[in-house]
Amino acid sequence: MTKLEPPNTHHLRAAIGWLELGNHVEAGEEIARITPEFLNHPDVLEVRWSICAEGRSWDAALAVAEVLVNVAPKRSSGWVHRAYALRRVKHGGLQLAWAALRPALDKFPKEQVIPYNLACYAAQFGRLSEAWEWLHKAMEVAGDLDTIKQRALSDPDLQPLWERIREL
Repeated sequence: MTKLEPPNTHHLRAAIGWLELGNHVEAGEEIARITPEFLNHPDVLEVRWSICAEGRSWDAALAVAEVLVNVAPKRSSGWVHRAYALRRVKHGGLQLAWAALRPALDKFPKEQVIPYNLACYAAQFGRLSEAWEWLHKAMEVAGDLDTIKQRALSDPDLQPLWERIREL
């Protein structure tokens, strides 16, 4: 993949800035200024996905995530973004998200977000013992019980486990 250079890098940074300010519309306008041949650059795809997600355009987010997985299969974010979008598209759901994310665990064993999200999905399926195991795996991978614990205690997907989590 060709390296991003100005002015494309300027537009990418501006889009990130707009996202940080909470304005996905302006971020999208900056991304639209990037030279077309760079729209599928992995760094640009990451920002494009965030723009779609902020705008709750889940079909578009899924399409962007699919491209990201294809052009940068060694980036875990594409796999996570795809599952996240699959959960939210009209004909998606938890089962599709689970099926898309589960293979990523073997590819990215040191990424705590993958077992964490699998814990969320398992909890929503009502498989609480399995969710507990996935959550412990996320803590183990992260090496940071407190950060994962605090995140889990504010995550509605894991609400069925909150009592157990508080005891950690």
